Amino acid sequence: MKKYILLIGFIGATCFAQAQQKWTLRQCIDYAIENNIEIKQEELKVKDSEIDLSTSKNSRLPNLNANASQDFNFGRGIGMGNNTYTKGNIGSTNLSISSNIPLFTGFKIPNEIKQDKLNLQAATEGLNKVKDNMQLQVASLYLEVLFKKEILKAFEDQIELTKKQVSNTEILVSSGKVAESQLYDIRAQFAKDELNITNAKNDLDIALLNLAQALNLQETNTFDIEEPNLANFIDDNISSVQPPTHVYQRAITIKPHVKEIEYKLESSKKGLKIAEAGYWPKLDLSLRYGTGFDHVYKSGYDNPSISSQLGDNQTKYIGFSLSIPIFNRFQVRNQVRSARLNIENYELQLENTKLALYKEIQQAYQSAVAAQAKYSSTEKAYDAAAESFKYAEERYKVGKSTVYEFSEAQTKMLTSKSEQIQAKYDFLFRTKILDFYNGKEIDIK
Repeated sequence: MKKYILLIGFIGATCFAQAQQKWTLRQCIDYAIENNIEIKQEELKVKDSEIDLSTSKNSRLPNLNANASQDFNFGRGIGMGNNTYTKGNIGSTNLSISSNIPLFTGFKIPNEIKQDKLNLQAATEGLNKVKDNMQLQVASLYLEVLFKKEILKAFEDQIELTKKQVSNTEILVSSGKVAESQLYDIRAQFAKDELNITNAKNDLDIALLNLAQALNLQETNTFDIEEPNLANFIDDNISSVQPPTHVYQRAITIKPHVKEIEYKLESSKKGLKIAEAGYWPKLDLSLRYGTGFDHVYKSGYDNPSISSQLGDNQTKYIGFSLSIPIFNRFQVRNQVRSARLNIENYELQLENTKLALYKEIQQAYQSAVAAQAKYSSTEKAYDAAAESFKYAEERYKVGKSTVYEFSEAQTKMLTSKSEQIQAKYDFLFRTKILDFYNGKEIDIK
């Protein structure tokens, strides 16, 4: 009994520890990649491409078919494997085995194999593309949670200041230094700050839910993330802000959504070779072995043994079949035309993908630079707003200013703080995008 109690306690402690675990960004990304349904579907596409490649490779092999037939002839017919005519019902059993070997297909089979190899590589890059997109999505949601946490902290700091002023106002009112209406006003400000905290908590809960749902977590109530040390976030990430041309030259060689289109383009070129194979003659080798036996259903007729008939009726065949295309209603010509159009289409897709990639890198770079500049400006604005608030707070403590002036200074300081936090996480996200295109692992430590 004691063992069971200890076991239950251990399991309960383990579950509690897991519930209290805070997830890092890499843990979130790795878990999402492991459990995302769309990624699993892409993995199935890769396996399907592997099957297609196996099929095309095996098309070089000879086929082998066994055949059997049973015929009945009623009346006068040939029997016993010879040319003698017999009156009566005859049953004929024929057995054969045949094989066909493609000797020359106009280079169709080797090009199909090459095409399926390229299709497999494209499917693999398509899988990597979905994984990359998932990394960016999780990183964005993770930073959104951190942003909401910091906003909530700013509101909590703000309400502590208001709370102190409520107590100070009560003292000022009791001493007759300010009108009682100011006490009502500061309490109204306190209620407004409480509402801000409630809204900020709701926003944080929604951000956490969005992240947990992106990970396909079943239990979301206890989900939380680890808050990294971002004291020197600009110095730690400024090296990621590299010129767009430098990042682009690296990205086009490694990013899967570019490589996927490149493989599809090369596959379409093999598709043209496959279509052109229709212009070439085809040569096949055929092999066949057959035998059989007859049975005459006639009284008094002596049927030879089956074994002797199987030996006497053996046929062996080997032959070559040459097919030369002369006129095929322009089917091959139109297939070739369609294949060429397909190549042009993928060339345009590749060009468009590269253009979009460069634009995304440019936007990420410019946004990172702008966010860095904005953060520096908001830092100065916040210091000024904080100094102004400090002055307003001192005046309010001694009853020389109104609640309106105090609240206005407080709102300006909070607005500056919010803009600073927003610029901070915008800079972080843009640098992570640049790291992503540069082939670096997305992480925040």
